[in-house]
Amino acid sequence: MVSKTEETQLNRLENQVDNGGGGAWEYLCLARKLKVRRPEKVLKYGLSILNDSKKRSALGPEEWTLYEQVAIAAMDCQCLDVAKDCIKVLRKKFPESKRVGRLEGMLLEAKGLWGEAEKAYSSLSEDNPLDQVIHKRRVAMAKAQGNISAAIEWLNKYLEIFMADHDAWRELAEIYVSLQMYKQAAFCYEELILSQPTVPLYHLAYADVLYTLGGLENLQTAKKYYASTIDLTGGKNTRALLGICLCTSAIGQVSKGRNKEDKESPELQSLAAKALEKDYKERADDKHGLLTCVLRSLKI
Repeated sequence: MVSKTEETQLNRLENQVDNGGGGAWEYLCLARKLKVRRPEKVLKYGLSILNDSKKRSALGPEEWTLYEQVAIAAMDCQCLDVAKDCIKVLRKKFPESKRVGRLEGMLLEAKGLWGEAEKAYSSLSEDNPLDQVIHKRRVAMAKAQGNISAAIEWLNKYLEIFMADHDAWRELAEIYVSLQMYKQAAFCYEELILSQPTVPLYHLAYADVLYTLGGLENLQTAKKYYASTIDLTGGKNTRALLGICLCTSAIGQVSKGRNKEDKESPELQSLAAKALEKDYKERADDKHGLLTCVLRSLKI
């Protein structure tokens, strides 16, 4: 994830290059380092270097990295002729390269030639079954074709091999949520919390899924994870604060007529409601009345 400082630095360099102050290569290096997709700028600045023989030769071995970066940006911008030319240069320089082979597969994808792209990836995966990029390209290809079941299948196969890939678990969870497969999504978020327990985003997403599933046990667990989100964010997550109130209200409805052990203490919901009111007064005072009505409807 890109930090605010890094994003500011990238934006500053972008403005500098746009205003004729130089720094195109530094911008391209930083964009690559941060894994930021700004294809229009990368294509523009990259071609300005590649089309200048002096600037290009000054790069040394980094010239080939730039050809790759520009090729991917060109595919993002649907400038397929530019991408083709860059890949052709790379293929001439590295005739046996699997990395260039992946770029050729991506170009076939960009052209919508899904069958040919799959053949290219199958051939490459025979030589290296553990190539992460090829696995990910197959997921992306399935999603691009609207074949979500195939995307799920490829992601599950990928995660059987690369279980520590947090981005893949999150992507799979989001797909499951979009399909209302909440139990499967909950499993994905559990894996994420186990591997990265201090990331509040995962606690919050897991709580949302459990709240959606409903039932006393899920609601009680959701409330705990909303609370852990609040703890991890220093009490500044509005969504988690509201989640506490919603869970408390729902638990009250579900546990009517049950044992006292099932009933919730009002202390946490009271603190969450006060924090919400304070937050709205400071940041959205015009909506404070609406919040009060919502909390009243929840009997808080």
